Amino acid sequence: MAVSQAYRALAPSALHAALADPTREAIVRLLAEGERSVGEIAANLPVSRPAVSKHLRLMQGAGLVHFRSAGTRNVYALDPAALAALRDDVDRLWRRALARYALVANNRKPRGGSR
Repeated sequence: MAVSQAYRALAPSALHAALADPTREAIVRLLAEGERSVGEIAANLPVSRPAVSKHLRLMQGAGLVHFRSAGTRNVYALDPAALAALRDDVDRLWRRALARYALVANNRKPRGGSR
C-alpha cells in the first residue's frame, strides 16, 4: 500500500530533519512572527536569497511551510498542522522518556536504610 504524499509531508522525521539546520531553525523563528517574503527572510539572516529559497523549498517539501503569491513575490508562512504534528511528536517522546524514568526510579531500593 502506498503512503500518501500528505502523510509523508507531515511525518515527524521529515519535520525534525527540516529543523535540524540552524538556518532553517532561524527561518522558523522569523516565520513564527508572521508571514514573510524570501527577501524579508534573507535580510534577517547571514545567507543569500537563493540559499533562503533552497531552505524554504526543503521546508515546504517537509510540510513545515506554505506560500502564497503576492504580486511578484512568494510570501511564506508556517503550516499550523505541521507545527501541531511536531509538538505532538515531541510530547510523545517526553511521555515515553518520563515513563521509562519512572520505571527506573521505582525499581531502585532506597539508599541509607538501617543496617
